[in-house]
Amino acid sequence: QVQLVESGGGLVQPGGSLRLSCAASGSIFMIYAMGWFRQAPGKQRELVAAFTSGGSTNYADSVKGRFTISRDNAKNTVFLQMNSLKPEDTAVYYCNANVQPIISAIRRDYWGQGTQVTVSS
Repeated sequence: QVQLVESGGGLVQPGGSLRLSCAASGSIFMIYAMGWFRQAPGKQRELVAAFTSGGSTNYADSVKGRFTISRDNAKNTVFLQMNSLKPEDTAVYYCNANVQPIISAIRRDYWGQGTQVTVSS
C-alpha cells in the first residue's frame, strides 16, 4: 500500500503565504510524477503544480509566479510554497502521485486526503 499525507493548510489573509507538504510512504518502488491539485466548491478538480515523470514542472496559469513546487526525493516529499494568495485560491488541495508499488509492475495514481486552504480577510 501507498499513502500520501498532506499538511500545511489553513486560513490566511489575502496576500499571505502558506506552505503545503506531502509525504509518500509505503511499498514504493518508484514515483514517476507527483504534485498538487485543488478543488473549490462547485468546481472540478484542477492541476495546480506538479513534477512530471520527466522531471520538469507544470503550473496552472493562475498560479504561475506565485506558487512554487519543490521536492525532497530522499524523503519522497513534495512541497508547495504559495505566496500572494488570493481568495480564489480557496480550495481543498490534494496531493497526487503516480507510483509503481513494489509488489506490482502496474503504475497507478494515489491521492492524499486533502487539506483545506482558505484565503479570506
